[in-house]
Amino acid sequence: MRLPIHPPLPGQHSPTKVEVTDHNFLHQGFMQFSVIRLRHEKFAGGMTPVIERDVCHRGHAVAIVLYDPHADRLVMVEQFRIGACAAGVNPWMLEFVAGMVKEGEDPMEVAIREAEEEAGCVPRDVRLVYSMMPSPGGCTEVVEILAGLVDSTGIGGIHGLEEEVEDIRVHLVPAETAIALLDENRVPSGFTLLGLSWFARHRDRLRADAGVI
Repeated sequence: MRLPIHPPLPGQHSPTKVEVTDHNFLHQGFMQFSVIRLRHEKFAGGMTPVIERDVCHRGHAVAIVLYDPHADRLVMVEQFRIGACAAGVNPWMLEFVAGMVKEGEDPMEVAIREAEEEAGCVPRDVRLVYSMMPSPGGCTEVVEILAGLVDSTGIGGIHGLEEEVEDIRVHLVPAETAIALLDENRVPSGFTLLGLSWFARHRDRLRADAGVI
């Protein structure tokens, strides 16, 4: 996985020392949950007292911005999300295709496979856009956001793997509509919000590279 290098700002010194005194796993299912006791170096020097933190171990994921530059539209998916349901938010969310990366898998290959499974398309010219952590205050998940070009002709319908109980509806969203949703604060999915922000800034270049403008 690829993440921004340390330190956060060029030319600055940041603490680097962490001492873990205890690490207990409480639950191991689709996600793992643990309690870690540790102390860490402080900005002004010295160490903190021992502190206790809960951690959700979620792993590595990918999401991919699927764009048809000739039709000027995005391929997006709608599906049920349990986290949103538990938070009291509408759980049927409009998102970019995404999936989990297992150990030893190549993130780009996973993104291409997920695009085919969830949206019925095979992207080309796939490139890395961002590496990000959705909730670094308590979750280990790293998401690589990629982008790829597609031909959206004939794409649509219901997709997903039955063995994973996936129920996914594909939408072809005009670029202007997607950007408007972003500006109207109607995109609660974090990786989708970030991918759309990138797309809004790079849309013209993507179209120019494809010979559309």
